[in-house]
Amino acid sequence: MKKQYCIALIVSAAVAATSCTKTQNTDNQLSSQETSEGWQLLFNGETTDGWHLYNNKEQKTSVWSVENGELVCKPRSGAEHGDLITEKTFENFELVFDWKISEAGNSGVFINVLEQEDIPTAWASGPEYQILDLKHHDYEKELKRSGCLFNISPQRNSVDQKPAGQWNQSRIVQKNGKIEFYLNQTLTVQQDFTTQEWRDTVANTNFKQFPEFGKRTSGHIALQDWNLGVAFKNIKIRTL
Repeated sequence: MKKQYCIALIVSAAVAATSCTKTQNTDNQLSSQETSEGWQLLFNGETTDGWHLYNNKEQKTSVWSVENGELVCKPRSGAEHGDLITEKTFENFELVFDWKISEAGNSGVFINVLEQEDIPTAWASGPEYQILDLKHHDYEKELKRSGCLFNISPQRNSVDQKPAGQWNQSRIVQKNGKIEFYLNQTLTVQQDFTTQEWRDTVANTNFKQFPEFGKRTSGHIALQDWNLGVAFKNIKIRTL
């Protein structure tokens, strides 16, 4: 009986270890269901393939690197700076991604980005899904909290955001110019980029200085290089 009990314990431990390994190794992978639903990985957990610095396709090394399955930005590393953008462009899509921010850190994800030499930065054309640490001095400003449409639309609903160093999950949905932002499964923004109301809204912000801002319903997706560092993983997209 004692021998059988020991064997049972060994089998149980092996099963538990296998389960833990499977759990740990599911980052940056697609399940069979996700594959059947049309999801694609934008980040494979190993390389920055499919991405390049905005207006700087030839630069091979930068503040962006891959560490332990995470796409990491280290702005104070002394390397080449710049927002990281997708090689491909997207129109009607659902995008999900996990992110964690450094204490007092600031970053964001831009959509519908137009890349051309006379446009200096990704944010000069692409509206931003804001990412901001709870301890950042701007967090008290309603238009700059995580999940906002940066400096334009505040959070529609209060959100339980995880603190610095912990993972949050975001989702961006765009269909025929209508967008929704989510943070940790909570709807934070709804906007229609095709309306006169949107054009009037932009005309009453500082973005009016940039003639291409918010004009498109398709384009590149970009990750912001800003201060103190940010990491992303599980970046997935599907066409709608």
